[in-house]
Amino acid sequence: MTLLYTETDERLRGLRTWQRDAYEEYFRREPRDFLAVATPGAGKTTFALTLAAALLARHTIRAVTIVCPTEHLKKQWADAAARFGIAINPEYKNGEGALAQHYVGVAVTYAQVAAHPMLHRNRTEARRTLVIFDEVHHAGDALSWGEAVREAFDPAARRLSLTGTPFRSDVNPIPFVDYVQDHNGVRRCSWDYSYGYAPALADGVVRPVIFMAYSGEMRWRTKAGDELAARLGEPLTQDALAQAWRAALDPKGDWIKKVLAAADRRLTEVRNTTPDAGGLVIASDHENARAYARILRQITGKGATVVLSDDPTASKKIKQFTESDDRWMVAVRMVSEGVDVPRLMVGVYATSTSTALFFAQAVGRFVRVRRRGEFASVFLPSVPTLLEYAGEMERERDHALDRPLKEGEFPEEDLLQEARRKRDTPDVGEVLPFETMEASAEFDRALYDGGEFGGGSPDSPEEEDFLGLPGLLEPDQVAHLLSRRKADQKANQRKAPVEEGPAVHERVAELRKELNGLVGAWHHRTGQPHGMIHTELRRACGGPPIAQASEAQIRDRIRKLRTWATGGA
Repeated sequence: MTLLYTETDERLRGLRTWQRDAYEEYFRREPRDFLAVATPGAGKTTFALTLAAALLARHTIRAVTIVCPTEHLKKQWADAAARFGIAINPEYKNGEGALAQHYVGVAVTYAQVAAHPMLHRNRTEARRTLVIFDEVHHAGDALSWGEAVREAFDPAARRLSLTGTPFRSDVNPIPFVDYVQDHNGVRRCSWDYSYGYAPALADGVVRPVIFMAYSGEMRWRTKAGDELAARLGEPLTQDALAQAWRAALDPKGDWIKKVLAAADRRLTEVRNTTPDAGGLVIASDHENARAYARILRQITGKGATVVLSDDPTASKKIKQFTESDDRWMVAVRMVSEGVDVPRLMVGVYATSTSTALFFAQAVGRFVRVRRRGEFASVFLPSVPTLLEYAGEMERERDHALDRPLKEGEFPEEDLLQEARRKRDTPDVGEVLPFETMEASAEFDRALYDGGEFGGGSPDSPEEEDFLGLPGLLEPDQVAHLLSRRKADQKANQRKAPVEEGPAVHERVAELRKELNGLVGAWHHRTGQPHGMIHTELRRACGGPPIAQASEAQIRDRIRKLRTWATGGA
């Protein structure tokens, strides 16, 4: 075995500042357990393998076991370890027995460990072993998993736990992680080194992200035959929101088609300066993933790489896409975590998974920076939970035990098991629970650096202002450009008379309701989709989508629609 590094100064050369600081913090104490929290895209793999190479060179350990969430990540870790002169077997199966002599260790999944913990315990006891837990929060996905991980690796000489998201909404403790009680008596996880998104962004280690949120009119028919309608982006009950969200993601509706087209326009702009930039659509299930790929072919004239969780060639497809300059990859939720495709710069969040952990990991696919000036664009539905996550990218989170679940909140392990479950067909009981009748899309708002641009304000930049942003901009340049465009919009708005007072908002809300009612009546009379009617009204009267339209603009559309109803032009 030839190690890449033989001297300390060589080992640290080329490391990012945080990686060097974490490395030095580790060897200052050399603890048996060490938890490093670093935002997705910051380089946890490089830090961990630098540490492993040093421990092997010092003969502190003789073997390495890497525990990952997915099969694909086993191969990814083995490839990365090879660059450090560490031979890892990613194909190791439970029950294979002793490793070939040329291997220093294995890469296994959490599920693999849970299936046979004693086998892995015996391996760990046989040689002084460093265990690297990749995304260690998965060890708490189920109580049985945590118990299996603890049983298998309790004898390990050293344990290094890594995560980009050390928070869960359940109360399952993560094995080998310390918890400290705060002044309220709540136990919170304690890490040895932390490097969050905000400092990583300031250091230029990750890309900034601009979120593009889309609302729209949704209409569906229930199993009972009732027709219901709701507007995504406006206050809704939990059930109505879930169904409107599902209607938006339905490939048969226009919402996802417009959002994919907008995302592709953004990707085209980015590729003007970064020719190999790629996009990723994260889908809810296999059927939708394939349908989205067909839509992208219609938009671009080219096929998209489709990665499904039960596809034995998934790892090969991801690697081929990584090394190509193809435009789009469409994947079910399995690609949301750990997959390293640095050229991904545009994303579409086309899944109904709504946990903070999943959202953070999904966005993490787009923040891996290659050169200064890159920034990512992520398109998503105007769902309050997602908008909250997007607006709090820089907030530090942690894993707290002993806290009661909020009303309507489900344990994280249930949601994550659902997210990992094979999604190739609708669930039992979900076969046609409703039929999507219409799903139109309108640009709602953009979120960047904690600020909102849009959100129904007539003095906000339009959709095209964001889609046409230059492909390479420093974070402060993005903020300056957006602020300047918003100021320009306000200046233009001041040229026209502006009504003030608290009643304006209420009048606009009532007018929107009146217009939507008239559009519904016109739909029943003509059979035209709601979205098409709104588009025709905008074409006839001018102005932005209804979410951004002023009181005068909505009144004009109401008058125009009434003119049509009476036979006028």
